[in-house]
Amino acid sequence: MNDKEAVIQLLNRLPSEISLREILREIEFIAAVKEGLDEIDRGQGVSVEAVEKMMEAWTTL
Repeated sequence: MNDKEAVIQLLNRLPSEISLREILREIEFIAAVKEGLDEIDRGQGVSVEAVEKMMEAWTTL
């Protein structure tokens, strides 16, 4: 599915009373997920172990 089709599908799922800002946030979320998946496909993802080390560093005082 291309990006335009993804946005059309998203708009069809959202309630009619949603604001433009909320629509924008949804589109940005989908774009970020797609970019992350593309990075993983290119072998540029971060391993679970590396994320665990980062999280440990963030939570250790």
